[in-house]
Amino acid sequence: MKYWTLVLAVMGMPAAALAQGTVPDLKGTWTGTGPSVVYGTTQHHPGAGSDDTPRIHEIEFTLAVTGQEGRNLWGHNYSKLADINEPFAWSLSSSGRTGIGADTDGYYQIAVESADVMEVCYAQNRLGPSHSIITACRTYKRVKR
Repeated sequence: MKYWTLVLAVMGMPAAALAQGTVPDLKGTWTGTGPSVVYGTTQHHPGAGSDDTPRIHEIEFTLAVTGQEGRNLWGHNYSKLADINEPFAWSLSSSGRTGIGADTDGYYQIAVESADVMEVCYAQNRLGPSHSIITACRTYKRVKR
């Protein structure tokens, strides 16, 4: 029984460290692949999309976090399909485990799972320049440091 208590305590240490308000260093390059729900088309989601019919589009995105000051982060995102680097700005909560952000036409919700893994959800409404609606949640892993 003592063995299992020790194992559980050790396994919970990274999460406990983040829960205590430690702000993780998220600078670096992160990649994630997964499906998006898309109404319409964008540079990242080309194709014969309709404004009235949703489609699922699988894509790999890269998030380059180029700067961080405390809980505030910035950088740009890109995909292999679009020749653009779209800037973003994020802010983490005081726990360092969750955050929000925005880019030129959408919003992010961030959940830091470990030092090298985070889940990032993205939403875009039709008011942006592409007039498309997009949602996606992906697990991003840090590219080797």
